[in-house]
Amino acid sequence: MEPKRIREGYLVKKGSMFSTWKPMWVVLLEDGIEFYKKKSDNSPKGMIPLKGSTLASPCQDFGKRMFVWKITTTKQQDHFFQAAFLEERDAWVRDIKKAIKCIEGGQKFARKSTRRSIRLPETVDLGALYLSMKDTEKGIKELNLEKDKKVFNHCFTGNGVIDWLVSNKLVRNRQEGLMIAASLLSEGYLQPAGDLSKNAADGIAENPFLDNPDAFYFFPDSGFFCEENSSDDDVILREEFRGVIIKQGCLLKQGHRRKNWKVRKFVLREDPAYLHYYDPAGCRSSCASWTSKNSAGGEHQGSGEDPLGAVHLRGCVVTSVESNPDGKKSDDENLFEIITADEVHYYLQAATPKERTEWIKAIQVASRTGK
Repeated sequence: MEPKRIREGYLVKKGSMFSTWKPMWVVLLEDGIEFYKKKSDNSPKGMIPLKGSTLASPCQDFGKRMFVWKITTTKQQDHFFQAAFLEERDAWVRDIKKAIKCIEGGQKFARKSTRRSIRLPETVDLGALYLSMKDTEKGIKELNLEKDKKVFNHCFTGNGVIDWLVSNKLVRNRQEGLMIAASLLSEGYLQPAGDLSKNAADGIAENPFLDNPDAFYFFPDSGFFCEENSSDDDVILREEFRGVIIKQGCLLKQGHRRKNWKVRKFVLREDPAYLHYYDPAGCRSSCASWTSKNSAGGEHQGSGEDPLGAVHLRGCVVTSVESNPDGKKSDDENLFEIITADEVHYYLQAATPKERTEWIKAIQVASRTGK
């Protein structure tokens, strides 16, 4: 009887022999983790046994590379994986930890729909706290804040974060709030905006997080951008990244010239509606960290580096297809096509029929509501 498949999808994995990060199709089984070069491969490139293994998350061994976790086997071999965004990492980590615990207890893996408390007896669940902070009704309100002739969009202040923690009785006092906020900052749940908060985060201040009305912060997957005096070209460039992220993840994309298929990280934004794609192995800050410097010294949303390309979705048509443009049936189906208003064709492939449907619906919504 084959082991039960618990979770599968594209992740970025660090090579065992070389320090290269490559996208892999990863399958979590009840007793181990298999990883493949691509989803359609019959034989895995490797297998990590879970019995006796330990998991560390978050793993900060690689500087600015976010959402990484480490699995160490009984033979003291370390394996590093990177997710595309926060919720994806937490889901993988949760299931892997549970699988290891089930092996130790001689139990079968079974999902339970139990809610995890935001506050644990001895510590705080930062992932759950982050989601509470982002709640549109009860969370921290994103504002447009002005300082030093710059406007920071989709931001909030340092003392606003502490005020929210205290008012929601998640901390006993402001000093405890500072400790929690510093942990959120160090693990990438919050990002500094502006010189004051960035200098503190870089170790210039006593505490990496500032309980200060002039220290600005933002959520990594928000619509943050900074406006200042710049050229018209810079404004147009930033316009692509102003929209709120509504969906992100890995898909296969067919090249326009060589017609080969490669794994890309896609980020879908609406208002304005754009689909940006990145090299998943090259995104040092993952697809959830979106600030980079432009030539005029301002800031715009990116992936820590420029995207490989952008698809302007306004007026586009998106539909399922059964074969690639050469008429050859794909090994895996789940193909879909985007035809832009300029009649440029993009062929993409999802991992499952459900994922294809979700992407098509999301792109259709964005194309109707975006500029």
